[in-house]
Amino acid sequence: MSASATSGTGVVLDVPPVVTVAAVVILAVLVVVVALLLVHRVRRARLPLPTVLDAEPEDRPLPAVVAHPLRIGDGVREKVTRVCTELGWREPLWWETSAEDPGTGQARAALECGADVVMACGGDGTVRSVAEALAGTGVAMALLPTGTGNLLARTLATPMDLVPAVRTALTGDDRKVDVGWVRVDGAEQERAFLVMAGTGFDATIMEATPEALKVRVGPLAYVISGLRAMRGRRTRVTLTLDEAPPFRRRTRTVLIGNSGTLLGGLVLMPAASVDDGLLDVVSIAPKGIAGWAAVLVRVLTRRRRGHPRIEHWQARSIVVAADAPQPSQIDGDPIGEATELAVRVSQGALVVRVPDVPADLPPDTGPA
Repeated sequence: MSASATSGTGVVLDVPPVVTVAAVVILAVLVVVVALLLVHRVRRARLPLPTVLDAEPEDRPLPAVVAHPLRIGDGVREKVTRVCTELGWREPLWWETSAEDPGTGQARAALECGADVVMACGGDGTVRSVAEALAGTGVAMALLPTGTGNLLARTLATPMDLVPAVRTALTGDDRKVDVGWVRVDGAEQERAFLVMAGTGFDATIMEATPEALKVRVGPLAYVISGLRAMRGRRTRVTLTLDEAPPFRRRTRTVLIGNSGTLLGGLVLMPAASVDDGLLDVVSIAPKGIAGWAAVLVRVLTRRRRGHPRIEHWQARSIVVAADAPQPSQIDGDPIGEATELAVRVSQGALVVRVPDVPADLPPDTGPA
C-alpha cells in the first residue's frame, strides 16, 4: 500500500511507505542527536544548572588543579573545593608541582583521570608547563594566577582573585590560543610557551632573580635584577624569519612573543595577539643610559617604529643563532645558556577558559 499526499498543484501523490518510514526514522535520529548534545552540554556545563546539581557525584564534571606549592597559602585548596561543589562539579583532583616536574606530568595525570578542566595555580611557569600537556587535546586549561607576573592571565583578563578565577574556570567561555614551541640547540624535545621566550638581557634578569625574592617582594624583584643587568655588551646574532634570508644584528636581547604584555600593564609588542597564528619578534640594542631611556619611551608609547635600537618583526617560525652562548628563558623560566633557539607557532592549539565576553565585543588581547 502507499501513503497519499497532495502537492501544491492539488494533485494527489502516492508516497511509498518506505519513504514515509525513512522520513520518520531520520526525524527520530535528529531528535536523539539533539537530545544527546543537550545532555552532553549539561554534563560538561560551566553553569550551575539544577540538572548538574542534582546529578549523582560520579556524573558531575571533574575539575583538576595543578598547583605550585610555594604559590598557595593556607585555605586555598578548601576555597577551590568549595566553589567547585557549589557550582555542581565534583571535588577537584589536586597535584602539586616539583622542581623535577613543574606541571607537565601532573597535567597529563589529570588528563588520564578524565578531567574536564585543568586549573593551573601558580605563575607563568606553571601555566606554561600545564599547557605543554594540554596543547592539542581539546581539554580546557584555566588560570588561577598566584605568581609574580601572571602575564597570560592579565592578557586574557582573568580575575586576579582566587574565587572569581575559579568561577571563571568553571563557568567561563572557551578560547583557542596559539602555542609557541622552542627547540633549544637542536634538542629533540620542544618546549611550549604562551607569553615570551628570549635570549640575552631579559633572560639574564630571570636567571638572576631568586624565587624566594619574587615571593617576598613580588615584581620589584625583577626591577632589582634588571638594574644590575643593565651594564653589559651587545651580542651578534643571526635571525631567520620564515623562509626569508637570514640577517645579522648586534643586540642586548631578542624576545619572541605570543603575547606582548609586560609587568605593570606595559606592552612591549603592540601588534601581538594570542590567537593570530603569528609570533612577534623584537630586538633591543640600547647603548648606555640614553639608549635604555629610548627603550622605555618606546614601550610607554607602544610605537613599533622610530628608533634604530628597537626593531619589530612578525613570523610563524624564527631561528635566533648567537655567536656565543647566551642566557635564555621560556615564559620567565631560565633554561641556562643557549646558542640557538628555533621557534614555531601552533595556531589555536590550546583551549583556555576565559571570562564571558558579550557577543558584540571583541576578546581582549592585552591591557588598554
